[in-house]
Amino acid sequence: MVIVQQGLFIPEAIPPTPFHYPQNQNHNKHDDPKCGKPRPEKPKVSVPPSPPSPSSPTRKTPSYNKADDEPQNTVTCMDCRIDPALAFGINLGDAHVMRNAGGSAREELRSLVISQQLLQTTEIFVIKHTHCGMLGITNDSMNQVVAKNLGPEALAELNGLEWLGFADLDQAVRDDVAFLEASKAIPDYVKVSGWVYDVETGRVRSVRK
Repeated sequence: MVIVQQGLFIPEAIPPTPFHYPQNQNHNKHDDPKCGKPRPEKPKVSVPPSPPSPSSPTRKTPSYNKADDEPQNTVTCMDCRIDPALAFGINLGDAHVMRNAGGSAREELRSLVISQQLLQTTEIFVIKHTHCGMLGITNDSMNQVVAKNLGPEALAELNGLEWLGFADLDQAVRDDVAFLEASKAIPDYVKVSGWVYDVETGRVRSVRK
């Protein structure tokens, strides 16, 4: 997922803020086979402490607290098993949540720049998840699907499009974090971090560089 989110905070000691759904809506029963297994009744955030690591003299290290009033950016996947508000304890107004297939930070660069330059967000959380449908997807395999199902005209229209699949989950997170940190469109003061959400346990873990 690319969670380019504003003000997303993932506390270690404080439990996530409960999310209340509209009355008569049973959110936990996912009968649609496309969504996979249902999430646990009460997913909890578990962030293992990470050892100190050297950081750039200009780029800040993520701090995961609500000291700042500005919303932050969260980039994550469009997978229907993931509710960012419920999974990550995001209150209304805390974060700009950006979602796409695979949670690609590259695909969300336009929105990230708008969020930071016009809405003053200062932190990015890139969050992908286990059992993602984009695992194993290649440009060739997806182009074959398009050609078979939509025909040659559709394939020609999409010519040159990068489908942004990946073969290794953790490495894909690292690649997206590195892409954002190297981008001249993302200022050095913006904090960037990578995470993996487990759709079976409802927990997130940090991905070290």
